[in-house]
Amino acid sequence: MGDRDPSVALPDGADPAARSRELRRAHAAFTRDGRVETPVRAVIARSWRRCARARLSPECAPRVELAEAELRPYREEHPLARVMPLFRDLVGAFAAHGAHLLAVCDARGSLLWVEGERATLQRAERLGFVPGTRWAESAMGTNAPGTAVAVGEPVQVFGAEHFSRRVHPWTCAAAPVRDPRTGGLLGAVDVTGGDGLAHPHSLAFVRAVARAAEAQLALLDERPPVPRDCLTALGRDEALLVTGGRRVRLGRRHSEIMVLLAHHPEGLSGEELAIALYEDESVSAVTLRAELSRLRALLGSSAPLSRPYRTAGPLDADFISLTRQLAAGAVSAALHPYPGPLLPASTAPGVVRLRRRIEEQARAALIARADAGLLTDWVCSAWGADDPEAWRALAAALPPEGRPAALARVRALDRELGSVVEVSPAARRPGGAYRR
Repeated sequence: MGDRDPSVALPDGADPAARSRELRRAHAAFTRDGRVETPVRAVIARSWRRCARARLSPECAPRVELAEAELRPYREEHPLARVMPLFRDLVGAFAAHGAHLLAVCDARGSLLWVEGERATLQRAERLGFVPGTRWAESAMGTNAPGTAVAVGEPVQVFGAEHFSRRVHPWTCAAAPVRDPRTGGLLGAVDVTGGDGLAHPHSLAFVRAVARAAEAQLALLDERPPVPRDCLTALGRDEALLVTGGRRVRLGRRHSEIMVLLAHHPEGLSGEELAIALYEDESVSAVTLRAELSRLRALLGSSAPLSRPYRTAGPLDADFISLTRQLAAGAVSAALHPYPGPLLPASTAPGVVRLRRRIEEQARAALIARADAGLLTDWVCSAWGADDPEAWRALAAALPPEGRPAALARVRALDRELGSVVEVSPAARRPGGAYRR
């Protein structure tokens, strides 16, 4: 473990065939009794130990996370789509010449693009190294793109350094790509192929490609964007409005007004807005006009217009983006960052109806998707912790050895709720009743 550069898989002068034999023996020793032997590098040893703690099998195989219908819109909107021409220019010829592949994954290790010479692509398809599959380290063990996004550093993985035995014939080098504005991880660029990629130059090359992509993103971000106001209302009792370069935290009633108007871009009459806003139907029009007057004083030129009441200009809203992604089948993209229900404390009738509709759409898509990771996020949240159907779906999605805890929670909820057999949509709302 004393390599000068721990990110390089094969030191200068090392014999690839001899190193492969040593690594196969070391991999067998680790998967048999957890012992790390020479010549396993520290970066690989740490990754193997993470795989062991995650109870991954060395026989693990990739799973499709993004089917074609949801993959297409997801990657079209992904920030790395803007630098795919650069990746193809820099990596494409290199990959085709050496019978290698260019691969790009997102920050969760899901492959978005895999491109290269036809015969190599066909080999990769048999392996499951295809767009839409999850190659996160937590899902597929040690591999260059998955480990690069896990540790946030460039990495090479050579032959039997891969945790999954099915990947031992391959070598890969990957480097993370970050948002130049925020430093946040966007994903990784990877070159995958044969033993020739174990050369130190391959790692230096892919690291340089990642830096070039970040520079290109910085240049693209310097172009003045078309100004659009943005409303964030999921998982918040008080919405956040970004308008004219300002961040405005709205009060609860003003949050409800902006959510309702964002949902009705065509506009609402005063009577329609009052009905959607107030539980008490006897509230006068004067009360509504007073609320709107205060909102105008707060927002100035960005305040809603009247006759009919409508937003002053185009307004992006997080709950609208969520429902569009769900409608397009992009379930993982929609729900992975899901922060919670729409204005959860609101009792405004129009907001309550909209919140229920979004929750039911999200929940139905989640259960139908049957993704263990998404279901785990849901049942570990405040809004999903007591959801028996989601717990049942999670138990079904987990491997047999992972089911007992989920099934125990299902049984506990059944006892609490009176041996539920079927859960109606109404039962998931405050004050709803469960059907037996």
